Amino acid sequence: MDCFQTICCLKGSLGHQFLLFIVWLSSFQVAVALQTLLEPSHVSSTSELATPPNFGIFGPIEISPAILPRNPYPDESLAPMYPTFPTTYKPNLTGKCPVNFTALSNIIDKTASDCSQPLAALVGNVICCPQLGSLLHIFQGYYSVNSDKLVLQNAVADDCFSDIISILASRGANKTIPTLCSVKSLNLTGGLCPVKDVVNFEKIVNTSKLLEACSTVDPLKECCRPICQSAITEAALEMSRTQLTTNDNEELVTEHNRNDPLSDCKGVVYSYLSRKLSADAANAAFRTVSACKVNKVCPLNFTRPLEVIKACRNVAAPSPSCCSSLNTYMAGIQNQMLITNKQAIICATVLGSKLRQGGVMTNVYELCDIDLKDFSIQAYRQQGCLLRSLPPDVILDNSTGFSFTCDLNDNIAAPWPSSSSISTLSLCAPEMSLPALPTSQIKNPGNRGGELELLVPIFSFFIFSALLY
Repeated sequence: MDCFQTICCLKGSLGHQFLLFIVWLSSFQVAVALQTLLEPSHVSSTSELATPPNFGIFGPIEISPAILPRNPYPDESLAPMYPTFPTTYKPNLTGKCPVNFTALSNIIDKTASDCSQPLAALVGNVICCPQLGSLLHIFQGYYSVNSDKLVLQNAVADDCFSDIISILASRGANKTIPTLCSVKSLNLTGGLCPVKDVVNFEKIVNTSKLLEACSTVDPLKECCRPICQSAITEAALEMSRTQLTTNDNEELVTEHNRNDPLSDCKGVVYSYLSRKLSADAANAAFRTVSACKVNKVCPLNFTRPLEVIKACRNVAAPSPSCCSSLNTYMAGIQNQMLITNKQAIICATVLGSKLRQGGVMTNVYELCDIDLKDFSIQAYRQQGCLLRSLPPDVILDNSTGFSFTCDLNDNIAAPWPSSSSISTLSLCAPEMSLPALPTSQIKNPGNRGGELELLVPIFSFFIFSALLY
């Protein structure tokens, strides 16, 4: 009898264990089913992956003069965007600038293309002048690389500046770029900055911090979270606070005829960076910093829109007279220059504020279909071209001539300002403070199966507890 009871107990115990095994197995199947649902579906054919989308945002395209239509206005002068090739010749140099210009040939060629004869005035604000400024900074650093000086003496600066402009002109650049870009030989001398040599520069400035900030400049972050710009300004401030001797100060004020030591010291900082960085790295950094400054201001000249105000002041619906007056005014703007997409936003805000100040409260941009591209140069009144916020260089092709890249992603309506006051417009997104992510204790947190690995034992534990109690 005892033996029989023992066997029954064993059978009961085995029965409980078998029941637990069945429940555990069923829960495992549920877990496997869940895992299957969470896995991505299998693509049966590679042709599905190769099918391009039928919609979306397309990248910028390069506008080449060769693909523009024939001039529909033969009475007007030929537009500079038509195929044009530079006339090159051997420059007539002073012979008094002790520099091997061949070593700077690449950066000079780039500047000559960016400031080409037919396009210089149109792209001066966003391409030509920033590139010319970068060339002068790089030349200043290259000139003094074998000495402890960071600037040029006045007499040598005059000769070298003259040679630079002559070489650029001989390679197709516009001869008027010094006037167009407001640069002169004094930009190479350091002006009123009291620090002009490497020894004192490195004593005053934290050079390791400066080089770290400007060796590689992120074009996507620098304009909104300046790193290189801040380092340059900080270094220039430290130098400008250094006391000048009385004789030096009098001489500099006489020759420079202005009082802007901070700006002059920034030029010395650029010269030091040019000594330490390669020409390509320095040019990329300087162009990015220039673009940040350029995109903060609208370069267009707005005359008082009196006729537009008169025609559009009391308009609440589309009006032929209002739109005709506005389009006539915009036609004058479209003859000025090429601008960037960010500049167009600022320009639209500036003009809109002027109209609101005159009593135009209705969004006439929307009523008259004014886009951002309407604020830039038009290709024979057919299509506007906005340059990207970080404009590329002008390209010279042996078959198509000069070309540049237009941003086709900004074919959007011009923004109408909310008030008549022309306040500073920020195009940077506000900083966001995100909470820290919780620390996961799960092994292999990147694996979705890791979560399912815990599902089976936890589920079995609850079943086992229920059976025991």
